[in-house]
Amino acid sequence: MLILPASFRYALRQFRLSPVFTAAAVLTLALGIGGTTAIFTLIHAVMLRSLPVSDPSRLYRVGDGDDCCVNGGPQDQWGMFSFPLYERLKAATPEFEEITAFQAGRGRLSVRRQGAESAARPLRSEYVSGSYFSTLGVPAFGGRVLTPADDQPGSPPVAVISHRIWQTIYASDPSVVGATLVVEGHPLTVAGVAPPGFFGEMLQSDPPDIWIPLQQEPLINGEGTLLRQPVSAWLRMIGRLRPGAKTDGMAPRVTAVLRQWLQNDSGYPANWMPDVIRTLPKQTLDVIPAGAGVGMMKEEYGRSLQILMSVCGLVLLIACANVANLLLARGVARRGQTAVRLAIGATPRQIVSQALTESVLLAIGGGIVGLFVAMAAARLLLTLAFHSSHFLPISVAPSLLVLTFAFGLALLTGIIFGAAPAWLATRTDPAEALRGSGRGTRDRSSFTRKALLVVQATLSVVLVAGATMLARSLNKLEHQDFGFQVQGRVVVSMNRPPSTYSVPQLTALYRRIEEQLNRLPGVQGSGLALYNPLTDNWGELIMVAGHPAGKIDGESGSSWDRVSADYLQNFGIPILRGRMFTEADNETTAPVALVNEAFVKRFFKTEENPLDQHFGIDLPENAGTYRIVGVVRDAKFAGGGLDRPARPMFYVPLTQTVDYHNDLMKKLELRSHSIYGMMLVTNISPGALEAQLTRILADLDPNLTINSIRTMQQQVDLSFDQERAVAGLAGLFGIVALVLAAVGLYGVTAYTVAQRTNEIGIRMALGADRPQVLQLVLRGAFKRVLIGLLLGLPLAVGAGRLIAAQLFGVSSWDPLALTVAAGALAVCSFFAAILPAARAASISPMHALRID
Repeated sequence: MLILPASFRYALRQFRLSPVFTAAAVLTLALGIGGTTAIFTLIHAVMLRSLPVSDPSRLYRVGDGDDCCVNGGPQDQWGMFSFPLYERLKAATPEFEEITAFQAGRGRLSVRRQGAESAARPLRSEYVSGSYFSTLGVPAFGGRVLTPADDQPGSPPVAVISHRIWQTIYASDPSVVGATLVVEGHPLTVAGVAPPGFFGEMLQSDPPDIWIPLQQEPLINGEGTLLRQPVSAWLRMIGRLRPGAKTDGMAPRVTAVLRQWLQNDSGYPANWMPDVIRTLPKQTLDVIPAGAGVGMMKEEYGRSLQILMSVCGLVLLIACANVANLLLARGVARRGQTAVRLAIGATPRQIVSQALTESVLLAIGGGIVGLFVAMAAARLLLTLAFHSSHFLPISVAPSLLVLTFAFGLALLTGIIFGAAPAWLATRTDPAEALRGSGRGTRDRSSFTRKALLVVQATLSVVLVAGATMLARSLNKLEHQDFGFQVQGRVVVSMNRPPSTYSVPQLTALYRRIEEQLNRLPGVQGSGLALYNPLTDNWGELIMVAGHPAGKIDGESGSSWDRVSADYLQNFGIPILRGRMFTEADNETTAPVALVNEAFVKRFFKTEENPLDQHFGIDLPENAGTYRIVGVVRDAKFAGGGLDRPARPMFYVPLTQTVDYHNDLMKKLELRSHSIYGMMLVTNISPGALEAQLTRILADLDPNLTINSIRTMQQQVDLSFDQERAVAGLAGLFGIVALVLAAVGLYGVTAYTVAQRTNEIGIRMALGADRPQVLQLVLRGAFKRVLIGLLLGLPLAVGAGRLIAAQLFGVSSWDPLALTVAAGALAVCSFFAAILPAARAASISPMHALRID
């Protein structure tokens, strides 16, 4: 039998004798500790976790920008490089034992196993240098990883697949190693399988399924290749430091290489160079630790996690105040017992030690239960924030660090909220306490308990107001006017056609696809586009004929899309001036374009008529390329910035081609004909459409695959996953805070009624009626609530200012949010106080007067 110290045994016996008190304290703490631990679990996974690679502390990244995915000009924060610039920087960093380049962003490639699959499937791909796996220190699970020999011009095409894909798609078949995969119509041999748990150099949802050597990129992308283009920045860099080497002095050296490159070898057009030279002092490169990989998810979710951590911290404070109130009330109820212990020789130190032991045991119990709450809450957060992801390499199981955090937090909590009851226990006057708990005994903890109740009410107001602001902001974001029809539209993301297609072949293919789509039962219309709304977008420097050339560091850029003739009409984007595209705008006619209102405001004066004006992209000689034939309504196409006004946008016909003279512009034009977007006007569910669309594309070309199919409403919802997760969890914790505050008020009011039973009996004996007793109790309860409101409302406004960056269409002093917070606390407080008040009003005066 396990022998526990006397104080532990005594504490456990007391818990057993007070099961309601014990359960309330443990569950209250579990909510506070569990929520805080859940958020810390995600903060650890997203912001603190090291890559699952060998010795991550020696990994350093050159550059720290997180832009994606191809940049054609100077960057505000350098983090992406062209392949020629990567080679130049590689030669300038001898401190690195090895260095690797890898694709910024993820593409999808059509992949099928030769001889075993007739239709392809879309796999997430990443082009990497041959030193990728050795730099990261990642061995193969099966076969071998890529080597520098695989990344040479003319090397046999090979690839490495992820362990997850090997398991889920190829059923852990060992014969996959050495087998041939047909990637975009090109055969590649599977060299090996990556180890389980390896998700690449960056934590993200749906990590790469297949890694391909950089030198195979021209094979797959054909004439649209990026590999040798000096202008196109599309690679990131990570190096492994040599043993004993330091990064001191590396950043100035690579910055000098970058500036020299920009000035002499960047390949930028001549009209860009004056701006490049002028901004050269601002172009810098940093060398930063990369043990946690590329921190895109850290940048994307860091602010939201910090908000949720603050919310959980407030809930934990409320929980601690609640338990402290329980312990204080319990300590007062046990004054007689404490007095007896002191009278028979117990020392104040023993009394304090016992009180702290009980509070620490309660906290540890709350921490243990809180771990289960934490795993459930973390799973809920992941579901809310990444519900569209097929796979996310984040585990909700607590790591050793998280376990240490949880139990350290529990222990600290126990000590903090156990200190006050322990101190008050030593101040008990044995003679006074032994006279009884009636009217002659003073309650020294009364002020403390009331103060804690005020703290609970104050923090509850802050939490509920903040949660209401976030919920209202999300509602305004989701229901704003996007500039196009959301209902009755289904958007499809398809994999681009293989690079073996010529532009005339692509034009014929797209016509056949549209014909097949329009024949589907229940489809009223369709359209094809380079990209659909609320996804990625392309941006270019605009040159307007007759206007000064745009500057690359100024407000001279515009997004654009290539669309079929009926795409904009079918999406409900109205024409405001001029005309829409027609079937006559094809490969045989001069290039035309539609522009939106924001484009007109940015590039034309108020008195100018934009119709029949000409503009082009990137180079002054292209200023006469497109003739504007119409102005359409602003629509928010870009995937980001939905809390800001629509960006300038222009649209060009799907089948028209511009015959550029510049080689780089020719490649840009060619790539823009490989489209990704498809849209249907229909009320048929995506699930019912998927099989039909898959068959249509497979019949036309087995390499054509569907990446995703959603209603436009689902696409809108997807754009606000993070905001929905923050608002939902903040609201949930706000409700928890209200419940805890109500429980605390109920406990204090009930205890006060019990202490004042004799007084209430005297009042009733002297003529006080039930309404007067109710008023007496409720007035005392709401006095603390009112103080909490007066303190909480200004703090709620301050909290609103702290989260102002997360708010859309809602001010930090939003009257509705403050009213909801005040009203919710008042209602909860009323129901919490009315029960003990009613009990007090129902006391018989004779019974009350008999209580000593």
